[in-house]
Formats: sequence, structure tokens, C-alpha cells
Amino acid sequence: MALQNFPRRFGRLCFLCSSDSFSGLPVHASAVVRVAPIRTAGRPFSDDQSHVELKGQGTVVGCYDNSGGGPVWTEVGEAVDAQTGGKLRLLLEIATGGSGKVKKGDSVLLHGLNDQHTHVAVVGLGEKGQRSENEAFMEDIDVGRQGVRCAAAVGARCLQKAGVKDIWMDHFGDAEASAEGSALGLFKYAGLKSKEKTKEVPSLKLWSSSPPLLQDAWGRGFSLASAQNFARELMETPSNLMTPALFVEAVCKRVKDACSLSPPSHQGGIEVIPRPLSWIKSQKMGAFLSVARGSNEDPWFLELRYNFGKEKKMTGGEGVGENSPPPPPLVLVGKGVTFDTGGISIKPSANMALMRADMGGAACVAAATVAVASLGLPISLLTLIPLCENMPSGCAVKPGDVVTAMNGKTIEVDNTDAEGRLLLADALCYAQSFSPSAMVDVATLTGAIDVALGSGAAAVFTNSASLGEQLCKAGRETGDRLWRMPLFRQYSKQIESRIADINNIGSRGRSAGACTAAAFLKEFVGTERSWAHIDMAGVMESHDEEPFLAKGMSGVCELMFLCSHSLVKQSSIMCDSPM
Repeated sequence: MALQNFPRRFGRLCFLCSSDSFSGLPVHASAVVRVAPIRTAGRPFSDDQSHVELKGQGTVVGCYDNSGGGPVWTEVGEAVDAQTGGKLRLLLEIATGGSGKVKKGDSVLLHGLNDQHTHVAVVGLGEKGQRSENEAFMEDIDVGRQGVRCAAAVGARCLQKAGVKDIWMDHFGDAEASAEGSALGLFKYAGLKSKEKTKEVPSLKLWSSSPPLLQDAWGRGFSLASAQNFARELMETPSNLMTPALFVEAVCKRVKDACSLSPPSHQGGIEVIPRPLSWIKSQKMGAFLSVARGSNEDPWFLELRYNFGKEKKMTGGEGVGENSPPPPPLVLVGKGVTFDTGGISIKPSANMALMRADMGGAACVAAATVAVASLGLPISLLTLIPLCENMPSGCAVKPGDVVTAMNGKTIEVDNTDAEGRLLLADALCYAQSFSPSAMVDVATLTGAIDVALGSGAAAVFTNSASLGEQLCKAGRETGDRLWRMPLFRQYSKQIESRIADINNIGSRGRSAGACTAAAFLKEFVGTERSWAHIDMAGVMESHDEEPFLAKGMSGVCELMFLCSHSLVKQSSIMCDSPM
């Protein structure tokens, strides 16, 4: 699409968002009697396993360990066993050599129980009620919810491998987490493969007899997983197919598609405002422009506004039925470098292809915004995404150059590969013009944080204790762990420049690189705003550590924003003053 057509086609769009729709009812098929091998815990199915070409529906049920012998079913497992006249228990005992036990994280696939249950995946859940407080402390995560996600993914993948088209899922006591795990577990980027090499994704539904409350929770979880999968899709797409302009187009399409699926009860909408190069120049975003000028692709500055500037209805107490002034927005900022070569300070060629995902922060906040709207959260949200490429050329910024940010601060650019903070600096300056309740920026910012934390957690730096705690709590509940990192004054001293206001890298080289990057961003926040910076470089890519995230781009920071503790209760974010 021609860039000159962008202002006309995408100048101002207002849509309502919702979760992806569910497919139709399951189709019955002939039963095939076969017992599948037990799955190896924590590993994907290998390609040499035979693919059973089956049609019909499958059911995922859970099974607890029982030292007294025989399986202990979940609520859904008991129902399926009853509906099959005890065949579920009988076939499981045959498949497990009489023990009826399935190791935690493993699955057993059973066929031909009856016409309704042609395939059943039995997933091992470990000992019932066995929760270790020490494990929760050491892992810094909601162990129960994480276990449900893993179990749901294992079961869904088992049935997908068997060729099942429609899957009924066990809620495992947490329907939201079950939806997340199963939908995330079935995701695989295959948009560029030929049809014969593309594996069909089964439809997912919660067990039909589940009560309405569980159905609602399932819908929430499915919305969250769909949003995270959208972030993963953006991050996986090759950079020639995900330029700044194409990123804007992809987000616009996602918002429009979500609009067509939205329930009438969700009255909040997303306004999409793509800002072109001329606007960026008019705002004097010199730091952002210095990164973009090395590429032939024009930069874009994408704004997503949800419930922005709307009067808020009182819901209780005094003033019932009256309107109050529009609440200050929560601002999310995402780094959107759609490909990062490092510029003149060029990166090594090994693994440079992964830098197509250097817009991971942008992908996560865009997807989170769509999910917030689809869930109808009662908040005012502004999402800001500066988009460009970092390329070497005769026009590129050079080491030693000095550029001027939107707030007038001068920056000595000693390393052109420390470019993400330059984009974020101008975006944070612009965000403050909206008097936000809080600002959270997300970026694949430093390799230093990957060295420090690996893929175990993203790092959070903040000037607000309450905001930091809310984000960390949300991370525990959603499985997207955050680890609080320091913003000591000494890191600010390390970015002092001899010829400009600040330097874009620390004076001690790689030492505390993630901390000096955060200290750099703090210079553009001021002292009056609650702010948090999330460095997600270490968790950008999943290495198959969890069954529900296969190897590839993860999009993990997206779910963290959907927790009500960090989004809905905006008033509590401001309960303490920024440090």
C-alpha cells in the first residue's frame, strides 16, 4: 500500500473490540480404538510420532495422583467417566499397565469411548491439593494457575496431534487459565507456509456443562490468549513484511476485525490515529528522528485511544447517575523498532534475524489495548507506539553525534545500537502532555537484562512503590513474572556527558547496562508522574520452557497489563508520590 494513501485511509478510525469468536458445534465421527503413548513432560510432540487422521471431537480431562490406587478425576473427568459407563477409567488403567496413574505434565490419549467422546486426552495433575508455599515463594508465581495453563496446553496439543478438529476443555478449577493455556499452546506462526504444510488449528470450547460463571471466565481467558497470540504473530513476521507502515496497517486491521465481533454491551471503543513523518517533525522529536533517518522506510507514530477523554459515570455513593470529568489516562508506551541492525554501531550477523522482534514492546502494548477494549475494562487508556527501523546508511546518525529530544534535552549518541531509549524518550515526553495517572513503557531494550535474568522474568524499574507492586502482583497471577531492578542515583551519574546534557550509554560500558538505560529514560519522565519501565529483552523469545509457549516469540508482557490490579484500580496507583 502506498504510504501517501495512509493519512486518507487510516487518518482516524474508531472501532469497538472484542475477543475472537468461537467456531461451531463439534461434529461426531467414527471411533478408532487406540491407546497413545504417554507424552514426555515439558517437551513438544516429536515429528516422528504417527499422525492419526481422525475427524470428530475430543475432550481434555484431568487426573490426580492417588497413592491408594486408581485415578482421581477432576469434575469434568468424573462426568465423562459416568457418560461412558466407566470406560474412561477402564481404558486408562489398560493404557497405564493397571496403575491408572498419569505423571504430572504427561498425557494419555484414549480412543473410541463412545460416539460423543471419540478421543479423550487424560492429563496428569499431580497430587490433589498439594500446594507448596515455599514453591510459590521461590518461583514468584501463582503455582496453581500456572499448573492449569500447562495442563490445558498439554491436553490441547495431544488432541491436535491426533487430528481432532473440535476440543472440549476441562476447566481444571480455573476456566480463565485453562483458556489461556490451551489457546496459547496451539499457536504456531504459519502464515507464510503453503496450505499443505500448515497444520489446522482445532476449535476450543469449554466443557458444555460448565456453569455461566465458568463460561464467562473462559471467555476472558480466551480474549487474553488471542491478544497475546496477536503480539506473537506481529513479532514473528519477517521485517520486510512488518515495516513501520505495515505494522500500523496490521493493528488497524486487528481493531477493525475485533469491532465486527464485539458484543453490544461493550461501549468503549479504540480510536486509531497514525501520525506520519510530518507530524513527528512538527513535534520536534529529534531523538526519535535520529534513529529513523538511516532507513528508507518512513517512521510512524501510532496512537491508540480507548475510552479517552470520556466523562466517567459514577457507580455508587454520592453523585449516582451524575457524570464526573474525564479521568486521567493510563499511558502505555511500546518500543517499535521493526528491525534493528544496530545502525553504524552494527550488530554481529549471528542471530541478527531475531531483531525483527525488536518491536516486541510495541506488539505487546498494541495487543494489550485491543484486549482491554474487548473485555470492556472501565479505564481510560492511551497507547503510544513510535515505529521505525534502525539501519546504517549515509544518512544514519553517527557515534558522537548530538541530538535534541522533544523536551529540549541534548543527547550524545555514543552507541547507535542503544537506539530504543531514544524512541522512548520522545514518546514519554509526548505522554506527559496528557497528564496521565501513570506511564508504563515496554521495550526489548538491553542485552544486559538477558544476561542478568535470562528468560525467567522481565525487569521492572519504577519510581513508584505502589505501581511496581501492582505490576509484580499482576505478573505473578498471569505468569508473566517481573523482577524489580534498582534505579540508584549512581546510574544517573554514569550517563553524564561532557558535551551534552546526557549520554545514551553508561560510562562504564556494559556494566549495569539495563540500569543505566532505565536511568536514561527517567530523565524524560520528570518527578511528578508515576512511571515504570519494563525491559522484556530476556523474555522476547520462548525456548519451550513452558508447554503453553512453544519455541518462538513469546509476547509474554501483554497479559500482565490485563490484570485488574494494575489497570482498573488506577486510583491506587497514585497512592504514593513518585520517588
